[in-house]
Amino acid sequence: MSTIATTASDRIAFREKVAYGLGDTASNFYFQMFMNFLLFFYTDVFGIGAAAAGTMLVIARFWDTGIDPVMGVIADRTRTRWGRFRPYLLWGCLPMAVTGVATFTTPHLDAGGKLIYAYVSYTLVMMAYTFINIPYSALMGVISPNSLERTSVSAYRFVLSYGGLFVVQAATLPLVGYFGRGMAKQAGDQHGFQMVMVIYGIVGTVLFLITFAGTRERVQPAKDESNTLKNDLKDLMHNRPWIMVCFIGVFALCHIAVRMGAILYYFKYYAGNVEMATLFMLLGTIGVILGTSTAATLSKWFGKRRAYMGLMTVASALCVALYFVPKDQIVLIFAIWIVISMLFAPTSPLLWAFYADTADYSEWKTGRRATGLVFSAASFSQKLGWAVGGAMGGWILAWFGFHPNVAQSVGAQNGIRLMLTIIPAGFGFLSALAVKFYSLGDDVMVKIEQDLKARRVEPA
Repeated sequence: MSTIATTASDRIAFREKVAYGLGDTASNFYFQMFMNFLLFFYTDVFGIGAAAAGTMLVIARFWDTGIDPVMGVIADRTRTRWGRFRPYLLWGCLPMAVTGVATFTTPHLDAGGKLIYAYVSYTLVMMAYTFINIPYSALMGVISPNSLERTSVSAYRFVLSYGGLFVVQAATLPLVGYFGRGMAKQAGDQHGFQMVMVIYGIVGTVLFLITFAGTRERVQPAKDESNTLKNDLKDLMHNRPWIMVCFIGVFALCHIAVRMGAILYYFKYYAGNVEMATLFMLLGTIGVILGTSTAATLSKWFGKRRAYMGLMTVASALCVALYFVPKDQIVLIFAIWIVISMLFAPTSPLLWAFYADTADYSEWKTGRRATGLVFSAASFSQKLGWAVGGAMGGWILAWFGFHPNVAQSVGAQNGIRLMLTIIPAGFGFLSALAVKFYSLGDDVMVKIEQDLKARRVEPA
């Protein structure tokens, strides 16, 4: 496979890769709380119905998804002494922390008041997430002009992001129990989740500031570039690889949202031991960290497209197999989960590398670069995946007759099993299939990088 040489000016130092990756560690204190605990928090702790929670999640996320391109446009037009994208890490870390705590705070209101509070607090936290995460994601597109180097940066990002996942999954339930000790179960859980988010907010703020201080923006738009919003949007709508990456990302995030959102329900109401969920998530995260570290190597061996399709297909097939494993075969359940996690893990950095490549493709085709707008596709697909996957979780629970904090019917237990296995597998297969229609293979990217390097050389 052809590759373009990585020059000294393209190469990113280890410490800068780590600094960039710590930004996603910070993001995962929020993202993973939303993915793994939010639906469970709303139904079993906060006190709203599963169907109402599912509808709220989809409405709030669709609204926030609509502002992602706006944030991308704003970031592209930001001019500061720190660059276009880095300043948002400085400006956005505190609002992110405050709204995160508010989301996991239970007010003393009736059911209708709680639902309104959930709509408002969750909408605000997702807007804060947009404000900081789209510029953070776009930063990867300008940290180096070299595609393989960006894939390496992406791999560091996801290894460190899964460090945040590791902490969230390992520490959240024990910390909730610690802060809620001596209280009634419901009140203790409510106080515990609130205090957990206070801690995560403080740590996340520090990590965002490290990313701000430890990174640089190296890829600048051409000096004669005349970006207008009209041109940017026109370019985006004609960027077919970008459109396909949106579909790939939506299906991938639906896969994650449904699968991860089912874990606590699976162990509390089907396997009969909710404490086991922490170990289950923790071992899966170890598998994810090990798998993510292979992303750059798999990309070089097989190419990004083939590696993504193969990994996602096999991981989804194992999800189907997991449905047929009896709940008393706990060792086999854990083993299959670890393998699924290892196989799925490299697909995330590969997906983010696709986003960066579509930004190069847009500049190559049009002579204009709108990195923030292009990377808004990442946030768009994430949130749309959250919206569909999160809402489906609540709706599936309600459809199969779920009622919180009581023994579940056979039908409700089967719905929970489907959420962990068959349903996310379907989304995984769709994500793998969509990659077949993504045209930016590695050989194409070599040509694009060579042309862009030549264009960016200043005339003597």
